[in-house]
Amino acid sequence: MAKSNKVVPQNRRGRPATGRDPVTAIRLSIELRENVDAWAAKQPEAPSRSEAIRRLVELGLQVKMPARPVSNPGRKLRAQELATKAIEKMIDPAAPPEERAQRRSRLTKGPTEFREARVDLPKAKGK
Repeated sequence: MAKSNKVVPQNRRGRPATGRDPVTAIRLSIELRENVDAWAAKQPEAPSRSEAIRRLVELGLQVKMPARPVSNPGRKLRAQELATKAIEKMIDPAAPPEERAQRRSRLTKGPTEFREARVDLPKAKGK
């Protein structure tokens, strides 16, 4: 009889791979882990902790956050009024009203070279 040339593959040791994605390990506090487990328990399929974390990350990435937090215009206006009152007390009362208005504006808005360099404010229209 002729010998068989058939090659028999060796069995691999260990647990079989469950996916091809790279593993990312994270540390979670006990209460965060409990929150994740509680969320997973409320889901209809009761996913594993790994799957629950994956789903929560996907949900978090789908949420669109505003570019800037919405500020309360009343607070901004109130701060400007308080600054104006404080500046009025410091400005020379003998100065003409136009000069006082110019000084007040310069102090509340800041020097032009600094205003132009500010990146957190929108650009002025018409300039």
